[in-house]
Amino acid sequence: MIKGVHQVVLYVDDQDKAKAFWTEQVGFEVLQDAAYGEGQRWIEVGTPDKQMRLVLSTKLPGWSAGEMPDGMPTSNVMFYSDDVERSYQELSARGVTFHTKPVRMHFGWWSVFEDNEGTRYGLSQQD
Repeated sequence: MIKGVHQVVLYVDDQDKAKAFWTEQVGFEVLQDAAYGEGQRWIEVGTPDKQMRLVLSTKLPGWSAGEMPDGMPTSNVMFYSDDVERSYQELSARGVTFHTKPVRMHFGWWSVFEDNEGTRYGLSQQD
């Protein structure tokens, strides 16, 4: 039986810059940073609630993110927070760019931020 999601792979151009973004600006923890294969690195960062791991993997040749209107995520990964407005303030102060300021929607609070490579992610809060 499926119990949940524990790991998501994010394809990035620069693993070191992505690692710095997710740890220094967003506040995740480095769980692994190890060499594997020929010239490859396995980098995992974990969320503060210890429920999810992001694997920061080098993009494959020819990969590109889908086009979405500004203010909408370009990634299918959505993060959550207990307080989107407070998270917006904290992350903005650390230099994280938001395309959508926190707004209350019918499903709860919502915002969109981008990583160091311009990929946009949803940030939600359930009521």
